[in-house]
Amino acid sequence: MDIKDIQNLIKFVAKSGASEVKLEMEDIKITIRTGSERVETTILQQAPMSIPQVPIAGAVMPAQSPNTTDSVVKEETSKYIEITSPIIGTFYRRPSPDKPVFVEVGDSINSETIVCMVEAMKLFNEIEAEVSGKLVKILVEDGTPVEFGQPLFLVDPS
Repeated sequence: MDIKDIQNLIKFVAKSGASEVKLEMEDIKITIRTGSERVETTILQQAPMSIPQVPIAGAVMPAQSPNTTDSVVKEETSKYIEITSPIIGTFYRRPSPDKPVFVEVGDSINSETIVCMVEAMKLFNEIEAEVSGKLVKILVEDGTPVEFGQPLFLVDPS
């Protein structure tokens, strides 16, 4: 099972609404738990001796009161499609520090365009746009942690 298969499994579980999925094969054991807008993935290459699974604590954002500025911003961005993070990890705009960024604001992208990488558990996962259009805004700073479902980019589909 390669990383693309694992990513597809995570996406499938997130969309299915299941709260937990366990997959065990000869040399690999995967547990995916969903709930409260986060996906927890545990991947073990060998059978565990007796290691307890500890949930990863998600970042808690303070509640904000709605105001007119928020509603204006939402109206302006409602015509755009969000590209969200399919996994928890660290967001990177370039494949390595000495390489150019994957995409810039104003670039035309298609569904197979790689827009960034998210590093999770020492694995670098290329994130495809999955939408076509013009990149309008980059919502995350390079090298910052991201959560499952967190918006990364805004795309104008027109």
